[in-house]
Amino acid sequence: MRVIENNTYTAPSPGVLKTSASPIEDQHGRTFNYLRLALNEKCNLRCMYCMPEEGINFRSEDKLLSIDEIFHLLELTSEMGVTKIRLTGGEPLLRKDLFPIIQYANSMDGIDSIHVTTNGLLLSKYIHDLEESGVSGLNISLDTLNPKKFKIITRRDGLDLVLNSLHKAMQSTIQSIKLNVVGMRDFNDDELMDFVRLTKENDITVRFVELMPFDSHQIWKTGKFYGADHILADIKNQVSELKPIDGSRTEHHIFRVDDYKGKVAVIPAYSRSLCGACNRIRITADGKLLNCLYSQNEINLRDAMRTGKTDMMIKDMIYGTMKKKFKDGWEAQNQGNDNRESMTQIGG
Repeated sequence: MRVIENNTYTAPSPGVLKTSASPIEDQHGRTFNYLRLALNEKCNLRCMYCMPEEGINFRSEDKLLSIDEIFHLLELTSEMGVTKIRLTGGEPLLRKDLFPIIQYANSMDGIDSIHVTTNGLLLSKYIHDLEESGVSGLNISLDTLNPKKFKIITRRDGLDLVLNSLHKAMQSTIQSIKLNVVGMRDFNDDELMDFVRLTKENDITVRFVELMPFDSHQIWKTGKFYGADHILADIKNQVSELKPIDGSRTEHHIFRVDDYKGKVAVIPAYSRSLCGACNRIRITADGKLLNCLYSQNEINLRDAMRTGKTDMMIKDMIYGTMKKKFKDGWEAQNQGNDNRESMTQIGG
């Protein structure tokens, strides 16, 4: 068993490069090369659209993937054609072995980029560690620039910490900085242009994301939903020129405003008009494979590893699960059992 002491950890070197396996494909012709791996469920915020103020019944540490199990899954999926990795939570910066995980992933043949999604509270403290470990990109979640609204939505103070983190991230050598803003009607829809203006002098991407129904039954049905089409229309009504440009597969609408340095994107996460371009594999912090964000069927990779299943058996589990991926999130939502009611249990 490897030991972590004083927040330091020496990651093993990846073994001899194995023969690459076939790419991961589904019945609809999509190929999956992007792994979203949740490292934990715990978070230092309690955002209203994610979980209750008192939190949820977090799984005990022994139920979550160990660092060795994470290394194992990184090896297997990279052999299957994964080239991009995103580490999420909960809040991944709360996991003390985050940086060795990044370093290990960064040392693997075939991995082109490693990204981290964070709420930004601890980011300024660890920004240099993230640079040194080889992170390619950061996604920072921030839904308002107003301190009072920040406390309402997150049920915590800390906007100044997140803004300081954003500033340090933009000054860092990390290549890609994105700001994720969950759009909510009658809450932050009056701040669209405040966020857009952040792209004027900064080479970042501000992404407005639709509210999704993973909120422990709190605000989803309270009229706060703010659809991508409405967000886009409201931005167009307030700017003189939008120049369409290229973005990632999820950035369904992406453009540059006037001659601004950065980009603005609108992501139809609930409308699901982006499903045809999906290239994602999702593994939860407790090692369950989901072939869709909205999937209600889970494949237990953690227990497969713990019960001695061979690498080929585990790969076959991944192949089989992704092969059966539904055409879109609407179909996936109507199948199986609703096992997870909070976004922090799924992975951001």
